[in-house]
Amino acid sequence: MAKKNQSNRLVAQQKAGHGALSIFGPEAKKHDVMVGYVAMNVLKELEKLYPSLSFRYRTSISKEEINNALKKIDAELGQTLFVKDANIKPDGGLIEVKDDKENWRVVLVSEAKHQGKDIENVTRGIKVGVNNNQDFMVAGNAIERAHKNISEIANYMLNEGHFPYVLFLEGSNFITENVVVKRPNGETLTIRYDVGSLNRLDRLTAANYGMPINTNLCRNKFIESSGRMIMLQAASMFTQGAGGSWSENEMSEIMLDVAKTSIKILASDLFNQLTTR
Repeated sequence: MAKKNQSNRLVAQQKAGHGALSIFGPEAKKHDVMVGYVAMNVLKELEKLYPSLSFRYRTSISKEEINNALKKIDAELGQTLFVKDANIKPDGGLIEVKDDKENWRVVLVSEAKHQGKDIENVTRGIKVGVNNNQDFMVAGNAIERAHKNISEIANYMLNEGHFPYVLFLEGSNFITENVVVKRPNGETLTIRYDVGSLNRLDRLTAANYGMPINTNLCRNKFIESSGRMIMLQAASMFTQGAGGSWSENEMSEIMLDVAKTSIKILASDLFNQLTTR
């Protein structure tokens, strides 16, 4: 009974806040946990594929470590730290490989975001909003923490030629095409992908410079502008276009591909180990 009352209270709060709390719902938590589970399986697969290499898995990385990495690049960087034990915790953690100089190098960082229950609500005949009279819930802001984590890992990897950050998106706020959904009474509604109050993809593509989603962007892109070379670190974002759910196999295939790309880029720094296989 206590759990039921808590659930009812959360639903009421969600409606009052136009959906902001939906990012903490069971679907979101399941999505977050699954990406960590898949990452551990990817680690095992990497150990099989590259038996001469040493890998490790971490659930977090401290701000102090990020700042130290920045200081090695330039003394003016990495100077500000207000909370000594501050850290970054991507949902799927970090997988690293040890190079020939005994340094740990990141080969995969994974994150998952589930946001938007419009498809489920319409299918079940549930009206939303403060007065239970809306067909769709205004999109929340689950992507803020994703942006923060992406920026922090980019800082940590500023001296690398790759950026193996994978973000899995799931839910009606991340669709890339119109979705027609039927209510229990037979009425059909169209959830449009190009409505700003519902879609949050454009808020995330700032982290990949507007490059294609559902694409492995692990290898950093170098562009020339005004006679200067600029390195771009782009997050690889993957979403189910019509609001479907990611399977473990689908996530594993993508994450393994990104990790293998990282190892290819780091090959010269792993040469001694790879040649002893």
